[in-house]
Amino acid sequence: MLSPPTSRSRRGTVSSLKWWGLCLISALLFLTQSTQALYYYASAGDVKCFIEELPTDTVVVGHYMAETWHPQQSKFLIEDDVHLRVVVLEKSSGQSIVSTMAPSEGKFAFTSHTAGDHEICLTPIPAPGHASHAEGRQAQIRVHLDVVIGESKPDTSHVDRSHITDLASRVNGLNDRLKDIRKEQQYQREREAAFRDESERTNARAIVYSAVQGVVLVAACVWQLRTLR
Repeated sequence: MLSPPTSRSRRGTVSSLKWWGLCLISALLFLTQSTQALYYYASAGDVKCFIEELPTDTVVVGHYMAETWHPQQSKFLIEDDVHLRVVVLEKSSGQSIVSTMAPSEGKFAFTSHTAGDHEICLTPIPAPGHASHAEGRQAQIRVHLDVVIGESKPDTSHVDRSHITDLASRVNGLNDRLKDIRKEQQYQREREAAFRDESERTNARAIVYSAVQGVVLVAACVWQLRTLR
């Protein structure tokens, strides 16, 4: 006769299921994080802007690097006397979120206050004593930009974090990712509702216009019949 499973085996099965569930959620959240990496070539003083559509209260972290072309060595190198102006604007309000003169390599971060398009502008600016000014040539710069959208927010609920284990920190990160996903879903629902309302208004105007055309056509026919008689 088979004996029923003991409480210890049941607890082991439940713990195993919880562990696999946590691993599955971690994999899904890792895939949902949006990352955009690119590079482009620019001259000194050229302004290059990128548009990012963001939901409300979303953390965005941008990693950048500006490399300058050296004709003598025939390669791009990072120079300390080449800076990068970083400006982030909210397109709806025109408000500047980030405006700083940064070194040739680093990162910037901001949180979107309103949903909509955000403009990220980068401008490479060599220092007055740069070698290109002395040689009378235009500095050719390659700018790398890696934008991470929806990065988890740091846990600031406690000042002393020494008692928080690594597993608890990961759980907090997963919770923050879930909040970002919910905000993204809410933003998409709001966009769909706005698009549906606009479509209904357009269809209503089209119906009214068609009805007016029909009335005008009938009136024209009646007038022509009376005139021909």
